[in-house]
Amino acid sequence: MRALLWRDLALALRAGGGFGLGLAFFLIVTVLVPFSVGPQPDLLQAIAPGVLWLGALLACLLSLDRLLALDFEDGTLDLLATAPLPLEAALSVKALAHWLTTGLPLVLLAPVLGILLNLAPAGYLWLVVSLFLGTPALSVIGCFGAALTVGIKRGGLLLSLLVLPLYVPTLIFGAEVARRGAAGQEVGTPLLMLAGITCATIALMPFASAAVLRIGLR
Repeated sequence: MRALLWRDLALALRAGGGFGLGLAFFLIVTVLVPFSVGPQPDLLQAIAPGVLWLGALLACLLSLDRLLALDFEDGTLDLLATAPLPLEAALSVKALAHWLTTGLPLVLLAPVLGILLNLAPAGYLWLVVSLFLGTPALSVIGCFGAALTVGIKRGGLLLSLLVLPLYVPTLIFGAEVARRGAAGQEVGTPLLMLAGITCATIALMPFASAAVLRIGLR
């Protein structure tokens, strides 16, 4: 499993692997929003949590089409399907690699971009906490979508259509945690809901991903 993780990290960091694309998109979205809204600090402060969460979600989505495509093209997926390592574990490792190269950098970059959106000082901690809890679910759900569309030519659009509805609960509760934290309100309920969604996703989605991938490889 460790060797598979290092291999996926190396592929993601390689030119064309998708690393940096999500960060660049996240930066562009955050920079363009103040231009579109105008010089209204109060409005920017109000929408900052939602904008940052939406930008992070879309940035995660950008690299999903390459999550399993490279392994499918070179035959690695067929080897993983017949290897002693359970396919569920292999897909969990791939989701972890995606989070380490996409989700975690977004978590670290978000507070810096929050300055551009005039995020309230009390909101920085909860923004980081909500993204740290929520982005693993985005990667695991994305792995499920990638397994559904693997082998389909130009499946990127289909992948987005399949995955985006599954992202909505994470987006709702993640943005709510950041919004309530920025407003100085109680964040316990949405935080627990977000943690529950992430835990359930991590526990169940690898089995669903492995099942659909086995069907796709037949």
